[in-house]
Amino acid sequence: MKIEQLYTGCLAEAAYYIESDGEVAIIDPLREPAPYIAKAKANHAKIKYVMETHFHADFVSGYVELANKTNSTIVFGPTAQPGYQAHVAKDGEILTLGKIKIKVLHTPGHTLESSCYLLLDENDKPHAVFTGDTLFIGDVGRPDLVQKVKADITPQYLGGLLFDSLRNKLMTLPDHVMVYPGHGAGSACGKKMDKETVSTIGKQKQFNYALRVDMDKEEFVAAVTDGLVEPPQYFPANVIMNVTGHVPSLDDVLQKGLRPLTPNDFVQIASDKKTLILDTRKKDEFAAGFIPGSIFIGIDDSFAPWVGTLIQDLTAPILLVTEPGREAEVITRLARVGYDNTIGYLDGGVDNWKKSGLPTETLEEVTAEEFASIYNPTTLLVDARRRSEYETEHLNGAQNLPLDFIHKNKAAFCQHKKYFIHCAGGYRSVIMASFLKSWGYQNIVNIKGGYQALSKTKLERTEKQLVNTEL
Repeated sequence: MKIEQLYTGCLAEAAYYIESDGEVAIIDPLREPAPYIAKAKANHAKIKYVMETHFHADFVSGYVELANKTNSTIVFGPTAQPGYQAHVAKDGEILTLGKIKIKVLHTPGHTLESSCYLLLDENDKPHAVFTGDTLFIGDVGRPDLVQKVKADITPQYLGGLLFDSLRNKLMTLPDHVMVYPGHGAGSACGKKMDKETVSTIGKQKQFNYALRVDMDKEEFVAAVTDGLVEPPQYFPANVIMNVTGHVPSLDDVLQKGLRPLTPNDFVQIASDKKTLILDTRKKDEFAAGFIPGSIFIGIDDSFAPWVGTLIQDLTAPILLVTEPGREAEVITRLARVGYDNTIGYLDGGVDNWKKSGLPTETLEEVTAEEFASIYNPTTLLVDARRRSEYETEHLNGAQNLPLDFIHKNKAAFCQHKKYFIHCAGGYRSVIMASFLKSWGYQNIVNIKGGYQALSKTKLERTEKQLVNTEL
């Protein structure tokens, strides 16, 4: 028996490869089928099941394409209604995989169809449970996402179901059973996940706040619904794509997107106002010179979640500016969150653009020390971090306008005023600056190194209270 966790840091997502006696089950695969097919082929094994714990909101799964290419069976738990051929299992149903078995546990709460998969070893003993978004390490799945698709299903109702699922299905398992969740820290599908991505039932019963034995249902529902922030705007669209299965093959998405464009062709296509220019290079490279009107979301950080949060139209035509050789990677990672309309990339990158005599812009930047030397009460300082980060500690006089809500907060900025922007380390602030400059705000200055650098200066800070500074 082999269990392998295939963890993708950008999405904080875990897929699983389970193999026994030449048969394989894949749980919660990402969009691209090739890695799973290659892994099974290398082990001289055959993929028998493609198993989904629920209809995902934070990424588009490639289970339909993977199942078609491997002649395997898609499996969902009870109540699921997929728009394609799949086996909707019964609660408690046993699936055989080589010399082991997988038992379906219907665990509604995160969503109505949410299910966990209990692996029984060759001696029919519980060995591991794949919990999807029902149980995380240190947390449980948020119960408010279904409401974005079905308004009458309240978080309180789902929270009650989740309480029952945890106590009646998962907490009754032996303490030694391994817990393999669908996400780790950084995912928007929970609130306070640990960095660890593997645990045991016993440890979770001991340390997970939501599994406290003396917690009643009312207290549990209050705890799991408290402090939930608005989920990324792309979540409902990804759910629909996963339910209907109406997504093109990744091969087709790549073929359309891997189209090298000369600078002149790039300019002509970009003239369409619906077309978005997405620059995925390193933040320092972007600041040093970028195509006017382009936005920055760097590939080397939390790329896909920020794309999904900030690019509001999943169907918008996208032109890419990337580091040479990374075009396919960028297109694939866009497709993971449902952005399938990449239509080409700038051949030769920004260097070729400059050689063609086309104009570039730069982003003004200052170091933390430089900012500290010029800061005064009239300086407009914007903290782009999330509200929870800001409330923990922030610079006196800083106004919190989280990057997550840049579209809503656009009106808070004035064209004729100068703004200094920081985040934690400099990634989010460059993203925010790029959006503002694409909208015509020219007096934008990025503070390099973000709060990590600013906290080392002599600027005064406030902990755990809000400063209401008007822009």
